[in-house]
Amino acid sequence: MNFEMPTFLPALPEIFVLTMACVVLLADLYLSEGKRHLTYYLSLLTLVLASIVTVSIHSSVPEISFSGSFVNDSMATVLKVFIYLVTAVVFVYSRDYLVVRGIYKGEFFLLGLFAVLGMMIMVSAYSLLSIYLGLELLSLSLYAMVALHRDSKEATEAAMKYFILGAVASGFLLYGISLIYGATGVLGIEEIAAYARTAENDLTLVLGVCFVVVALAFKLGAVPFHMWIPDVYQGSPTAITLFISAAPKIAAFAMVMRVLAEGLGGVHGEWQGMLMILAVLSIAIGNVVAIAQTNIKRMLAYSTIAHVGFLLLGILAGTPEGYSGAMFYVIVYALMSLAGFGMILLLSRAGFEFDKLQDFKGLARRSPWFAFMLLIIMFSMAGV
Repeated sequence: MNFEMPTFLPALPEIFVLTMACVVLLADLYLSEGKRHLTYYLSLLTLVLASIVTVSIHSSVPEISFSGSFVNDSMATVLKVFIYLVTAVVFVYSRDYLVVRGIYKGEFFLLGLFAVLGMMIMVSAYSLLSIYLGLELLSLSLYAMVALHRDSKEATEAAMKYFILGAVASGFLLYGISLIYGATGVLGIEEIAAYARTAENDLTLVLGVCFVVVALAFKLGAVPFHMWIPDVYQGSPTAITLFISAAPKIAAFAMVMRVLAEGLGGVHGEWQGMLMILAVLSIAIGNVVAIAQTNIKRMLAYSTIAHVGFLLLGILAGTPEGYSGAMFYVIVYALMSLAGFGMILLLSRAGFEFDKLQDFKGLARRSPWFAFMLLIIMFSMAGV
């Protein structure tokens, strides 16, 4: 039997980020509290260099490696660059917030880098197995980040809820993958796509698609699998909420595109109806329930749920225009989410979280510029 050596060039950004994360881990181990800023600067340097590496190896023709389980294409390049950008902004925004609250630790930046690595794998995954590996790396990093503030009961509770519900969603995804594998006999996206185009009334495949859609809906936060989002957003330190609300949404969009659009496009009619129901429920419930919230982090959490509904509308269309529109939407939403939670971060002070709606009373008198910026951000979130 002949074994072909994989081409490592398409995965060079992932290899680089993994190497640098290990370097940062070892460096942080020997740094005193007074020199913790070196971990911060090394993490930012990693993201900047990773973006340069990603752009430099970009190819207009998709490059598939590792026996068809990894792909480097235009979508992967664009989404990775925005993941780097969003994460770098989160690191810069969060520094003062973490220092004031006594949680300015190397673990925050290390977990952020490993979460970025998981997102990169999800974006370039071309096999159900590699998609699952990337998703679990991201999820485990986020669970730990939510629980980073160990003295906070709210953060601990949020982490527990996130972990338990995330484990259930992972079980749904694995079961769906096993059913799809049982129907097709393959795990690669290309091979599944070829089978799906010729499949007729394959009940096992349809059942597998149902389980996969449920798992994807959880990761995106679509109704009725949205229960974790408000609690996690409110319970987490705002710096962690800032990260969770933006970058993982880009990776989740990529996962939906790889699995549904590219892999299961041949059975589009089977999952289109499910996404339609999820989209309508998310838009309706997300917008209506947001009105009743008194905590702005919970309000923005329900706003996220509504925005996921609009994102799904583009994907369920099943056309190149719909996919490109959904991709543009998720990138712009990630940037606006950064801005929204960034304002909360900016207005928070030592021992005081600026997260109640009543806290914003009189903001125009105290800080007209901040009030104006928040107005622009809220208008953008509302689609004006």
